[in-house]
Amino acid sequence: MEQQKLDHFRQRLLEMKKELEHRVQPHYSLEEQMSDSLQEFSMYDNHPADIGTEMFEREKDLALYSLDRETLKEIDQALARIEDGTYGTCTVCGRPIPEERLEALPQAMTCKEHAPAPHINDSRPIEEAFLQPPFGRTSLDEREDANFFDGEDAWQIVEAWGTSSTPFSFVDNDKTDYKEMYIESDEPDGYVEPVEQIGYTGIEGYHGPESVRFMRSGTYEEYMRKQEGYGNALDYEEYLKERAEREGRDDLL
Repeated sequence: MEQQKLDHFRQRLLEMKKELEHRVQPHYSLEEQMSDSLQEFSMYDNHPADIGTEMFEREKDLALYSLDRETLKEIDQALARIEDGTYGTCTVCGRPIPEERLEALPQAMTCKEHAPAPHINDSRPIEEAFLQPPFGRTSLDEREDANFFDGEDAWQIVEAWGTSSTPFSFVDNDKTDYKEMYIESDEPDGYVEPVEQIGYTGIEGYHGPESVRFMRSGTYEEYMRKQEGYGNALDYEEYLKERAEREGRDDLL
């Protein structure tokens, strides 16, 4: 390459280096903590969404800072190649690099054919493998040896208090009650069989029918609250009386 052209590209590289050094020198304000740049005493008492924009700008500055540092390194290498007489030659095939490419990218090390392809990181976060299937290791519904409170149950409790979902968020559009818009909302709560009541006795045990008490299920209470079973429910004492009359047993009274 002619000396005049070498001087031209050297001057281009030096100007680029000066501009980048001037931009990198303040480190994109990365030398101070993020809380200091936000004029906040602490970031822990703020909702993540409140500082979302600032976090994005911080991450962008980190990416630009890394890119500028890499470009400075390439410029220093190009200046070194000018000094040893190898500037403008492809480091892979040894053929001259077109001047049009050097005008666009003075620090170019290779011709267009041997330019390294941009690296695209298509890998997924390692947490995804750990959390699959949904709820990951904390979901025990598929295990036959585990029938107790798990991660899915915990999410059901949280979700039952409300989410951003609306009835229109569901494909079937049959959700009209906000209390039904969470995972397995119709799952029995506190029992595993759809029974109306469960009989029990106190710590003293069974001492005749009068010692037996009955605990109503949530489904039964909801059924009665809506008055769907009004007139059909039979009190336990009335049940004993009808049974005693039907079977002729005075011991049930």
